Amino acid sequence: MSSSELEISYRTVPAKIAVGEPFVVEIAACAKAAAPLSRQVKLDATMPEHKHGMNYRPSVVSTGEGRYRSEGWLFHMPGRWEFVFDFGGVRLTDRVRIE
Repeated sequence: MSSSELEISYRTVPAKIAVGEPFVVEIAACAKAAAPLSRQVKLDATMPEHKHGMNYRPSVVSTGEGRYRSEGWLFHMPGRWEFVFDFGGVRLTDRVRIE
């Protein structure tokens, strides 16, 4: 995923997300300009059709050089979820379907 300022990739551990099962999100981010990455990183997820998010607030820590590990993820119901990655106001989203 990318914006004019940022390029990110991510993966979940485990790779297949199951309803009601905790998972981890690992992120790699790279600023496109010479500016450093923001230290204010927030991650969340919502269900746009249901107009609500998760019941849990995931934590996020830098593991160095544009890499982050986020724990505390759990999708409590099946359907279309939207990951929200916010790097100091640069917001990127990605949608996934959980069965």
